[in-house]
Amino acid sequence: MQLKKLNIVAIGGGHGLGRVLSTLSFMQDQLTGIVTTTDNGGSTGRLRKRSSSIAWGDLRNCLTQLVDESSVGSQLFDFRFDGEDELGGHNLGNLILYGLGQIQSSPIDSIKLVRRLLRVRTPVLPMSESPTDLMAFYPEGRCRVGELSVDDMPIMPKNLMLAPLVKSPQQCVDAINNADLIILGPGSFLTSVVPPLLVRDIANALKQRKGHCVFVENIVAENSPAAALSLDEKLTWIEENIGCLPIDSAICHHDEVTSDKIKVITHNMACDDVKHHHDKAKLIEALNKCIEGINPMTPLKIANAN
Repeated sequence: MQLKKLNIVAIGGGHGLGRVLSTLSFMQDQLTGIVTTTDNGGSTGRLRKRSSSIAWGDLRNCLTQLVDESSVGSQLFDFRFDGEDELGGHNLGNLILYGLGQIQSSPIDSIKLVRRLLRVRTPVLPMSESPTDLMAFYPEGRCRVGELSVDDMPIMPKNLMLAPLVKSPQQCVDAINNADLIILGPGSFLTSVVPPLLVRDIANALKQRKGHCVFVENIVAENSPAAALSLDEKLTWIEENIGCLPIDSAICHHDEVTSDKIKVITHNMACDDVKHHHDKAKLIEALNKCIEGINPMTPLKIANAN
């Protein structure tokens, strides 16, 4: 079975999802990215404070990962202003998407326009078109709101939810329903991987999935309380928070990782130049190992030829 014959959905945020989309960019419109939109830090956080909007930063990063990094479009959308004035620290791509969001009828319409400008064939979708934030609940009644607060806490939250609750675009649900392979991660567990799973429409679609869902672990420990969790502890935490376990297997860099819940595929995925990055060729090898090992009694659907 060949990876390029499948319909694939990749879900997450931050640089992890961008890396997956860049790796699989040859899939073009057989690949869909569903992006976390709860970031409240940096340029994105400043824009969200200015007026209520979804977080544009991860969407912008995913879009630019799907084009040649030497292209004018990529350089334009990745440009960051220097200085201490009002523009200092802002990313030009974030500003463009934010501005389009003020004049287009929906965030997806804004993204479609940018995709046309950058000649990106792969659909990139927000997990929701409505603004929302992470709300974490801790023992002894403590509560923290926002991605930055969640990752800065020294302990895992007991529960995580979205405030307010939001709906997912129908395009996200349709993509999951049609997917042969669904990829979660890599990236920050609490603030990149989990937020889309907290959207009820996405969680329900994953629960009823026909395709195979694989969780891609990080290569190095992340800087958050989730770093102390084993793979099975992460799976249990997801199951307790969303009411189901939407993961069939995991791809892990380290040989010692095991699981009593799902199948684990171990594969060296470290990039030679940047050790915490997933090497593109190695990630494709690992994904091929994943789909080769799927139970033949429940075969994947094969995408229609384009």
